[in-house]
Amino acid sequence: MNPSSPPRKQQIPVIVLAGFLGSGKTTLLNHLLRNRAGNRIGVIVNDFGAIEIDAMTVSGQVGSTVSLGNGCLCCAVDASELDTFLETLTRPAARLDVIVIEASGLAEPQELVRMLLASDNPHIVYGGLVEVVDAAEFDATRERHPEIDRHLAVADLVVLNKTDRVGSEEQTRIRDAVTAAGASADGAPAVIGATYGRVDPELLLDPALRPDSEEKVRQLTFEDLLLAEREEEEGDAGHTQHLHTAYDSVAFTADVPMNPRRLMEFLDSRPQGLYRIKGFVDFGTGDRANKYALHAVGRFLRFDPQPWKRGEVRRTQLVLIGSGIAPQVLHKELADCRESTAPGPDAPQDASHERSMWGVLRYVQRPGDDA
Repeated sequence: MNPSSPPRKQQIPVIVLAGFLGSGKTTLLNHLLRNRAGNRIGVIVNDFGAIEIDAMTVSGQVGSTVSLGNGCLCCAVDASELDTFLETLTRPAARLDVIVIEASGLAEPQELVRMLLASDNPHIVYGGLVEVVDAAEFDATRERHPEIDRHLAVADLVVLNKTDRVGSEEQTRIRDAVTAAGASADGAPAVIGATYGRVDPELLLDPALRPDSEEKVRQLTFEDLLLAEREEEEGDAGHTQHLHTAYDSVAFTADVPMNPRRLMEFLDSRPQGLYRIKGFVDFGTGDRANKYALHAVGRFLRFDPQPWKRGEVRRTQLVLIGSGIAPQVLHKELADCRESTAPGPDAPQDASHERSMWGVLRYVQRPGDDA
């Protein structure tokens, strides 16, 4: 690792977006770019034709990188250039919050996932494989492309698109078929329905860590105006069909430390449909010096120990997102992972506390892994 380019404190999630021709994945990608929730998105594609780029949105081009409005960037690459452009997009100067790889023409989705998981780039973290499926053409697609079952087997989230073109019974049948095809020993992917590739950005993207400008008051962007116009046109109808109804979320806070073994039992048995978990965990005497950032997407799990700041309130804060999950049940299961009492500030850490953290430490990326 180049010592002049130290790893940034916040790793950038890299999401792989896949789907066969006509599934609507590029429509979903452009929807994310228009509704990015303040995030600066880096997009890697095989062809600029996948992105809605015109004279109004392009603000600059360097080589095969196009600068879109609002701090977003787009790169057109081939498979041999992928590592190089990931390194470029994760430099601090790019100031990106998330990277989306549109898999078409680059590589098989499972190869991209394997590459990201094995990457020695310390600035990135795997953000999940999202497979877009055309609900109206699923059977025909499966007949033409039987390899779709392989894609579903490694997917973390399946977006069942164009659900407005099939009836409710047919939707259920296709959803069951997708779940069965994606099932493995590690579970099955979460499945959500969509029309016109519209999914709530919060399902895939974290809230932006910073505003578009460091100023307290910023100029309205073109995206702001489009969103305001769309909300005005939709009126009450837009609220009744709000995208967040496609998934459930659970917010959990604990003011006493979490028991490492019980939390790992919860994470090892997380239910089908639970797509993302994000937040910070306080393990108390398990590690007094650090809080643990938790990042889980699909079957992927990572902990990142970070020093407590002076005077910081020690608590666990987690957000869980999924489809078809039971929020109250998950909240109770997490509550059962708490220690019965908070240890005193002078409580010593003994060998039993260290052993209790072994399960957690298996999912911590070691410094040597960044070399």
